[in-house]
Amino acid sequence: MKLNRFANFAWGILGLNLLVILGGAFVRATGSGAGCGSHWPTCQGEVIPWGLQTETLIEFTHRLTSGLALIGVIVLLIGAYRSYDQGHPVRLGARFSMGLMLVEALLGAGLVLFELVADNSSVARAVVVSLHLVNTFLLLTALTLTAWWASGGKPLRLSGQGWLGGGILAGYGAMLVLGASGAITALGDTLFPVSSLTEGLWQDFSPTAHFLIGLRLYHPILAIGNGAYLILITGIFNAIRSTVATQRIAKTFTVIYFVQLLIGALNVGLLAPVWMQLIHLFLADLTLIVLVIFIASAFAAQPMPQTKPVSPAVTSTKEQLLS
Repeated sequence: MKLNRFANFAWGILGLNLLVILGGAFVRATGSGAGCGSHWPTCQGEVIPWGLQTETLIEFTHRLTSGLALIGVIVLLIGAYRSYDQGHPVRLGARFSMGLMLVEALLGAGLVLFELVADNSSVARAVVVSLHLVNTFLLLTALTLTAWWASGGKPLRLSGQGWLGGGILAGYGAMLVLGASGAITALGDTLFPVSSLTEGLWQDFSPTAHFLIGLRLYHPILAIGNGAYLILITGIFNAIRSTVATQRIAKTFTVIYFVQLLIGALNVGLLAPVWMQLIHLFLADLTLIVLVIFIASAFAAQPMPQTKPVSPAVTSTKEQLLS
């Protein structure tokens, strides 16, 4: 498939946002969320802070890359309207990308302005972090679909897909829930680090443990269950009405998901070091992107016939005249 300039740009914006997401995780994992104080969009009350400490440098760098990603999505939206006709799905994907990017920025600003950073272990922070991750997954979905449609992918046709379509979309919804639980787990690992795996297990089952610690136990259970379900439902789809593309994408999804589970187990065993958390998050994002591409390929609208089919009666009359 030969990509045009806009399609290449759209995939590039998706890649840039992946880097920004990893940068945000690095800010959280290193406790640098308060590096710019409670100021937003300025940092320490300045547009460009001087005499940067390490935490401030990390947070300020993340804000710069986030701003670059925002500009990129704005350009993506303008390019979609200049390059594609009204009603084209690329325009729809770009609009959703722009809206979700703005929500992403507002959620990030809310974390800073309400001081839901650093050592804050409140319920409010857990809720906002979960919403932030869900919105991030939705943003990746919109950017992926925009790039996919710009690359020649057909529009989605969700109606008439029956129980199989509903089952696959339910799996996508479960991915959003899984991502939210992963965000809470990562927050708990950052705020309540342990010195050994035994200590971590003791904390997980302690009735007096902080709620963030207690919730850590559910993430691996959700990960295994959701992975098994998605592999099963995509396999059923391919058994009933597969294409070469859906078979290839489903295999890719299965491989990445198994690697993701392995990395998750290593993350627990190594007591969640920062670099392992970043790998784990990257694979989670990649898993979602591949699932979105599977859905886009599986539910692609088929082209309508250009002419009406000839009825059996007309065909019979023609045969009689020719004989």
